[in-house]
Order: sequence, then structure tokens, then C-alpha cells
Amino acid sequence: MLDLETILIVTLATACLQALVWIFVWRAWRHLYELQFLAAGFVAIAAGISLMLVRGGDPAEGAIVIPNTVIKIGLVLLAEGLARFLGQPRYSWIGISLLIAHTAVWSALVAVDPGNIAARIHASTIFTVIIMSMMCLGLARDRVQPVALRWATIAVLAQYMLASIVQSVLEIGLTADFQSAPVLADRNAWYLLQGTLFLIALFACLLFMVSARLSADLRERNASLSREVQERRRLEKDLSVSLATERALREEQIDLMRIVSHEFRTPLAIIRNSAEMIGLVGDRSPEATRERLVGIDEALDRLFALIDRFMANDREHTYRPEPIPIGIVLGEVQKHFALMGCSHRLEVVAEPETIFLADLEMMVTVLINLVDNALKYSPDHFPVRIAVREERARLVIEVRDRGMGIPEGQRDKVGRRFFRASNSMTIAGTGLGIYSARRLLTYHGAAVDFEFDNERGTVAVVRIPLRVERRDRPLYGSVTA
Repeated sequence: MLDLETILIVTLATACLQALVWIFVWRAWRHLYELQFLAAGFVAIAAGISLMLVRGGDPAEGAIVIPNTVIKIGLVLLAEGLARFLGQPRYSWIGISLLIAHTAVWSALVAVDPGNIAARIHASTIFTVIIMSMMCLGLARDRVQPVALRWATIAVLAQYMLASIVQSVLEIGLTADFQSAPVLADRNAWYLLQGTLFLIALFACLLFMVSARLSADLRERNASLSREVQERRRLEKDLSVSLATERALREEQIDLMRIVSHEFRTPLAIIRNSAEMIGLVGDRSPEATRERLVGIDEALDRLFALIDRFMANDREHTYRPEPIPIGIVLGEVQKHFALMGCSHRLEVVAEPETIFLADLEMMVTVLINLVDNALKYSPDHFPVRIAVREERARLVIEVRDRGMGIPEGQRDKVGRRFFRASNSMTIAGTGLGIYSARRLLTYHGAAVDFEFDNERGTVAVVRIPLRVERRDRPLYGSVTA
């Protein structure tokens, strides 16, 4: 036979176990601070049931009111914790107001008519229905928890509200000496038994909710971690691009220094050659001395121009295009090699004067490098031919030599920095002349290609887009030297 005390002991054990579990769950997941309300609620229910067990057979007024009030505090805490857990409006003032009213009503009923159990049951039913209706409303509004779980929890709460209403209705028609069935010795024992089952079912639903919340948090953290990893990869890629850009800029700066130092050699060679000629001629030929001094002056001007153009802090004005006739460029190239004492080896053939958009200093440097390269690797008795023509809206300049050529397996490397063919190692050079020419031509949107003929030498072909229309009246005729 299940008497009231036995059911109370079972209910107490159930409530204590559930309170202990919730305490451990809250300690394990402190970020879910709402769980402390659930743990406190089950602790209060267990405390109220334990007070019922120890109050004895003829309890005083306080021993009747206090245990029931403590249990009702537990229900209010459960409603508060569930609302906080679901992120729903809490309506704490309703729970506190009901708790105060319930305590006052029970205290008055016990004081006025201690034997009137039915009135106290009706008051408890009203309290329970309102509190659990608030919990059902919060569950119905929630959109985070699984639908089936929310409605299963609502069903558990509805069942307990229905049982409370049924008990209250039954109390109206039952006499004070009503005897229950043999299985349940007390007429309230069945209500306490189903209350124990309710606690077990509610405990399971709440645990599933916490599990679903933790799973959702884990998914969100994984998604956040994935986004962070992707962002870090993007930043790492951006950093790699920035480092590569910085490395390229640094390499470009180093290349520029190498090119400029290479270009310094040309005017310095003129200065040295002129100084040597002045030393040899002396006072015997004032005209030759004056020519050499003019050459030194022009070479120094070129050195200063190189420093101003390529070594200054303001790099934006390195490229200075202007409309220039090709004859001026060819004239500067001829003057340069005349000072070097090898103008007799140049053969220049130009079509009617063409004006094109270019940087004069850069274009002179390009042609000097190409012609110097052709002279250096050609026998002294073979001329170097410079031919200029227009072709498909481009200015084409050919520098043809009759030199040793380049081995077939190495031709695709021509123009690389520091590259020198294997058959040219006995001739002094740095491998920067053609590389420098290609870099300077990129400013003009131009390029230089090479055609190889083992019997007729090498042809360097420069193609420059024509951006300025040709003048009707030629300013510079055919030049042959």
C-alpha cells in the first residue's frame, strides 16, 4: 500500500536528485546563468517536501503554511528560470504577487478553519494554473527550441494543471471521511504521485532543452570559428600580397639602382676617353681639346640628369613623355658614339621624320644600350645598322649587327637580369644593358624582340606605339653615318 508518507519520501528523493543534477549542470556551463534558477527551484521543492515529512501528525499553523510556501517558491523560480532560458518576458512581478497572495490566503485559512483542506487546495490550484500558464506562454512564443520538444513540455505542464483542477473539483464533492482505494491509502496521495511523475517529466524536458541549447551554441561557435578561420586566411592572404608587393617594390628599387649604376658607366666612359685623348693631344691640337672638353661637359650633364631623374625622392616624375622627332633621338645616339670614337661603325637609315610620344632621355638610353651591345659583340670591321620605319601605327627601330650571335638553347633568356651568353664571357659586361632597355621601354608601352641568324648576326627590333600624328613637313631627313 502506498501511503502518503511513502509517496512523500519518493518525491523528496526525486526532487533532491534533480536539484543535485541541476547544480552540477549549472556549475559545468556557467555561461548559462539561467540554470541557477532551475537548480534553486528544484532545491526549494525538495526543501518544502522535506519540511512536510518532519512536521508530524498534528502540525502547527506555521508547519502547514511554510512547506507549501517553499514549494510554491520553487515553482516561481522554475518559471523565472524557464523564461530567462528561453529569452522570453519574465513577468517576475506576477510570480511574486501570486506568492505573497497565496501565502496570505493560506495563513488566513489555516488560522480561521484549519480543517478546511478543500479551500487551501483551491488556492493552490489557482496559483499553479497561473504560474504554469505563464510557462506555457513562454514556450509557445519561443522559436529557438525544437517544436516537438516545446509542445511536449507544454503537454506536461497542461497535464499537471489539469490534475490540479480535477483534484480541486473532486474536493468540492468529497466528504471529510472519504476513503481512497486500497492502493493509495490517502485521498491526496494520487495527486502527490502524479506530481512526482510531473517532476520527472519536466526534468527530462528541461534537460533536453539545455542539450538543444548547447548543441545550437556549439554549432554557432563552430560557424563563428569557421568565419574567423576564413577571415584569418583572408588577412593572411592580404598580408602575403602586401609582403609580395613590398618585396617587388624593394626588388624594383634594387633593379633601378643597378640600372642607374649601369647607365653611369656610359658617360663615365666618355669622360675617361676624353680625358685620355686630352692627355695624348695636349696643346698640339686646341680644337681636339675643345671637342673633348665639350664631350666631358655633356657627359657630366647626362650624369646629373640621371641623378635628378632616377635618384630623387619624387619618383612620380621619372617618366616624362613629350612629342619628339625620331631624328633628335638618333642625333643624340650618334653624338654619344662619336665621343666614344666609334661613330664610323654606325650606319643609320631613317624614313621621313616621325614625331612620337616618348621620354627623350629614356629612348636615348635604350638605343645607346642596344647599339653598344651590338658594337661590343661584333667584329671591328662590321658596321651596326640602325633602321627606322613606320609599320601599323607603330614606330619600328631595328639595330642589326654581324656579331657572334647567341647559342640557340640560350636565346629565350635574352633580356633577363645579369644574363650573358656562354660565348661572350671573354668580353667585359654586366648583363644589364638589354634588361635596362626592356624596363625603360615598358614606360612607353613598347617592347624589344630579337631575331637571330647564325650567319648574319642578331637584330634587336623595338616597336613603339605611335601616339602623335606625323608632321606633313619632315624636320629630319635620311641620316647615314
